[in-house]
Amino acid sequence: MRPHHRVTHPRVLHPGAWWLWALGLAAAASRTQNPVPLLLIMAVTWFVVAARRGNTPWAASYALFFKIAMAVILIHLVFQALLSGHVQGLTVLFTLPEIPLPESTGIKIGGPVTLEALLTALYVALQLAAIFCCIGAANALGSARRLLRYVPSALYEIGIACVIALTFAPQLATDARRVRDASRLRGGTGGRVRRLGRLAMPVLEGALERSVELAAAMDSRGYGRTTSRSTGSRRVTVTLVLVGMMGICIGLYGLLNGTDSAWLGLPALLVGTVLAMGGMIVGGRRTGRTRYRPDPWATPELLVTGSGVVAAVSMFWQARVDPTSLLVASPTDLPAVPVVACLGILVAALPAVLAPPLPQGVAQ
Repeated sequence: MRPHHRVTHPRVLHPGAWWLWALGLAAAASRTQNPVPLLLIMAVTWFVVAARRGNTPWAASYALFFKIAMAVILIHLVFQALLSGHVQGLTVLFTLPEIPLPESTGIKIGGPVTLEALLTALYVALQLAAIFCCIGAANALGSARRLLRYVPSALYEIGIACVIALTFAPQLATDARRVRDASRLRGGTGGRVRRLGRLAMPVLEGALERSVELAAAMDSRGYGRTTSRSTGSRRVTVTLVLVGMMGICIGLYGLLNGTDSAWLGLPALLVGTVLAMGGMIVGGRRTGRTRYRPDPWATPELLVTGSGVVAAVSMFWQARVDPTSLLVASPTDLPAVPVVACLGILVAALPAVLAPPLPQGVAQ
């Protein structure tokens, strides 16, 4: 019997749903420097990851990305204090020893550090930190290795290379640990340089053996087989993909830049996406691919993806209706609360309840 994909039925969610949800939050974070929605986005990603992450090696990646985000904020504040430039204010917190430089450089090392300058740097860094948290949430919730199974057929070579790389790196680290432990059991001594020389050869030999075995296994399963296609078909594929990617880049630039040109932004993004997808479909006919136990795309995936889309749409709507609420006019002023954007971000926290729980003892 065909299983019912209910919201409460324990199963692994499609990784594409988690990545689309995270990209929606990242798009929302890219449109504002207001600390209120940015902190809310970081809180939502933490809440959803804490509720729905699994027992897998990549589930702990959110903590790593969060630490990187905090490091980005700290580095930004330190550089702002050292290289104050033309950002000045009235509230001087402390004064650093100043190194005189030519005025034409526009850079000042040291000198008075103002509260306004630090707050401005904090808001800019907080935007980047929120985007890092979104990426970390996507890595923690959706396996990148499983996501590569759904790379379009036209890009299957790239997908295979990425899967091999993701598989090879952990195995290489495991081999290095195994060879090191074996050397210690045999009473191996010496400095780090000499020990590295003795360990490098067994690790390299094991890596080459696995590469040969993997190549033979892939060849026996038909990887690399292509159907016969004309030169015109390949040219059409390349043209559609290149023009589509250019349209996507122009559309994303128009959306993020907030330009008033009618053909930039969403129209260019839609046209570019359609052309790129057409090129992928035409190019995918050159290869015949099957998927073993494909992940379902059912109601939970739609709900998770939709919640991320709601967060992005609400932020873009707020930017069009009331753009001043997404910026901080003066660093020392109390930030405004963009109600529509914050409500959309809160909707993005629903996957903590709407996403199905993971099966016990099953890896993603």
